Amino acid sequence: MFIMFGTAIISYKSLPLTKEVKKLVHLVLHALALGLGIIGIYTAFKYHNESGIANLYSLHSWLGIGVIVLYAIQWIYGFVTFFYPGGSSGLRSESLPWHVFFGLFVYILALGTAALGFLEKLTFLESGGVEKYGSEAFLVNFTAIVTVLFGAFVILSVSSQGPPQEDEYSYSAI
Repeated sequence: MFIMFGTAIISYKSLPLTKEVKKLVHLVLHALALGLGIIGIYTAFKYHNESGIANLYSLHSWLGIGVIVLYAIQWIYGFVTFFYPGGSSGLRSESLPWHVFFGLFVYILALGTAALGFLEKLTFLESGGVEKYGSEAFLVNFTAIVTVLFGAFVILSVSSQGPPQEDEYSYSAI
């Protein structure tokens, strides 16, 4: 979910397509990420129930559900306001900064939730007898670092100023 979430965020700003096509790609990628998140929560509950493990015992699980709920609210609001049926131009222009801010907030919350998930997994591995500096621990830590770096680059790319918008009458470099 997290990778698809980040890709969906970057897609709107970085794809060299028309605005309407970028909106559609952005919308579909976010829908896929939301679907993956819902499948992930379902799978976690199913695994816990089949294994006799309690549900919702950690901060990771509570934040995970919160992220999915906030993400769904953000997606539905974005769909109704910016895609179909679409709000008035005034509503869209007033909502856009909040849509971007709330989207980045949910993304950062998802990044923190993912980091907590890696920490939780590592704790379970170590309490199960895995060596503190073993290959499994290294893999979990390495994956966590790559995830955090990916999240940082997504936030950096969205926060940076993109190339200037050109219209058909603008001059451009040859």
